[in-house]
Amino acid sequence: MRFLIQRVTNGLVTTGGQTVGQIGKGFVVLIGIGQDDTEAVADKMVKKLLGLRIFADENGKTNLALKDVGGELLLISQFTLYADCRHGNRPGFTLAGDPKRSEELYEYIIGLCRKEVAGVECGVFGADMAVSLVNDGPFTIFLDSEQLQK
Repeated sequence: MRFLIQRVTNGLVTTGGQTVGQIGKGFVVLIGIGQDDTEAVADKMVKKLLGLRIFADENGKTNLALKDVGGELLLISQFTLYADCRHGNRPGFTLAGDPKRSEELYEYIIGLCRKEVAGVECGVFGADMAVSLVNDGPFTIFLDSEQLQK
């Protein structure tokens, strides 16, 4: 599982010209789900996401987590985080998870986050979406479940 986390002052996702999710200060998270991902992997990833201390405290040190600053989440499915660009110039996506199972895990992740964070918005799984954001910092972190401690 892969999360591309961007600390933002605001974020917005639209599909078909309609706004489907919008947040203020918080994280825009692009979520890629791989072939072997499970609820247990999602649990670890969400725990890490919500525990990241990347907001500035009163001394300007990145020492505060999302909850500490009343931040929001905008969660967007993004299978292209599993692009395989090793051969040729056209990415392959065979490392991405099965769409049905990926949608189930995406919904599971949304549910986990809604238990912990008051403001959770999301995109539409499988839809053609336009994402707008103002990256704060800029501050972008890539989390890969393969790199988290067991």
